[in-house]
Amino acid sequence: MLGSLILLWICVCLLFLHLKNQRPKNFPPGPTPLPIFGTIFSLNLQNPLKDLERCYGNVYSLFIGSTPAVVINGFHATKEALVTKAADFSGRPHYTLISDFTKSKGLIMADYGPGWRARRRFSLLTLRNFGMGKQFMEDRILGETHYIVEQLEKSAGNPLCPESIFHNAAANIICQVVFGRRNDDEFIKLMIHPVTEMSNLITGPWAVLYDSAPMIRHLPLPFMRVFKYYENLVKDLINEHRKTRVPGEPQDFIDCYLDELDKKGDFDPSFSEEEMIVCILDLHFAGTDTTSNTLLAALLYLMNHPHIQECCQQEIDQVLDGKDQASFEDRHNMPYMQAVIHETQRMANTVPLSGPHCTTKDTELLGYSIPKGTLVIPNLTSVLSEEGQWKFPHEFNPENFLNDQGEFVKPEAFLPFSAGKRGKDKLL
Repeated sequence: MLGSLILLWICVCLLFLHLKNQRPKNFPPGPTPLPIFGTIFSLNLQNPLKDLERCYGNVYSLFIGSTPAVVINGFHATKEALVTKAADFSGRPHYTLISDFTKSKGLIMADYGPGWRARRRFSLLTLRNFGMGKQFMEDRILGETHYIVEQLEKSAGNPLCPESIFHNAAANIICQVVFGRRNDDEFIKLMIHPVTEMSNLITGPWAVLYDSAPMIRHLPLPFMRVFKYYENLVKDLINEHRKTRVPGEPQDFIDCYLDELDKKGDFDPSFSEEEMIVCILDLHFAGTDTTSNTLLAALLYLMNHPHIQECCQQEIDQVLDGKDQASFEDRHNMPYMQAVIHETQRMANTVPLSGPHCTTKDTELLGYSIPKGTLVIPNLTSVLSEEGQWKFPHEFNPENFLNDQGEFVKPEAFLPFSAGKRGKDKLL
C-alpha cells in the first residue's frame, strides 16, 4: 500500500513537472525539455548555442530546470529586442544566483524602473565628475600604464603571468575612483580576492545548478559567505569614510554617495547603504574583469600577428612625433590603432552572453509571443561573429573597422557589452 502511494506521488510530481515544462502558445521553438533537468541533455557541450541556432533559427527557447528561457541570436533579432523594444526587454530576473547575491539591487541586476534609472544617472554623473574621459582620469591611466611596462620589463626573458599584472592595474584605477585608495597593493589584493571568487562562481557550474534546481536555494550554501565577506569589507570602508569625509567636498564615489544620502534622507528608497554596496560591486565587475581580459587578449593577438603590431608601432611613432606618451586626444589621428583595439574587443568576446534580461510585459519578437517575466539571454557571440555583418567574421583583422579610405568606422553589429538601455555604454 505504502509503495503504491509513493509511486502515485512520484507519477503526480512528474506529470506536474511535465506540464510545467510545456511551452506557451506561439513561444519560440526549442528542444523538448525533461522534468527537473530541462533541456540540458539536448545541448552539445562543444558549441551548444550555435547548433541550436542552426536548428531553430535566431530566436529559440531552452528550459533551465523548469524555467523557460529565450535565447536571441544575430544582430537583427538582438537589435529588435534590446534597442527597438528596449522597454519590453530591459527587466532583470529575480531567481538567479547573481540576483540573489545582489538582492536585485545596485546597477547590473536591479530591475528596470525609476530606482535603477536614478542610480544609473547618479553614477554616470559622479564618474564623469571624477574624470572619466578627462585629464584627471587620463593621468591615472597613464600611471597604471607605466606600472604595466615596468612589470613587463622586469620579467623580460623570464616566464610571467600577465593576468595578475593587468588585473591589478585595472583594479587600481577603480579603487582610486571608488575608495580614494592609490597604490595600496595590500588593499587591492583585499578587494580583488572576493570579487574574483564571486565572478568565478557566477560564471561556473554552481550558478547553473543554482539556477536550474530551485530546491537547493534555501540550503546554507558555503559560497554565499563570499558576498557577505565583501559586504562587511565595504561597510567598514563606508564607516571609515563617514568619519573622515567633509560633506560637500567629495574625494571619491563613496563620498559622493554619502552626500546624496544626506540630501535624500529616508524619503527615497532608490538610495540606501545596501544599494551603495551593490553599486560598488557592480563598478568593480564592470571595470576590472572586462578591462584586464581585453588587455590579455590584445597581448595574445599582437604576439600572434607581428605584422599588425608593426603597423601599430608605425602609426604611433608617426602621430607622437617624438612625444614621450600618447594622450586620449591622439586617438583621432590613429585610425589603425582604434581599429586594432575594437577588433581585440570583438575577438576577445569577454561577455559572450549578455547579462540575463527579463520581459517587463507580454511582448513579441520576430513573430513569437513572449510572456511577461520570461528569462531572455542575448547571445552576443553570435552578433560579433555573424556572417554578413563583418568582412572577416572569424579571424583577427583590423580591416573589420576600417573603410576603403583607411578611416576608422564602427559597424552597428559591434556589441561587445550588450546594447540598448542596459548596454555597458549606458552603464549596465
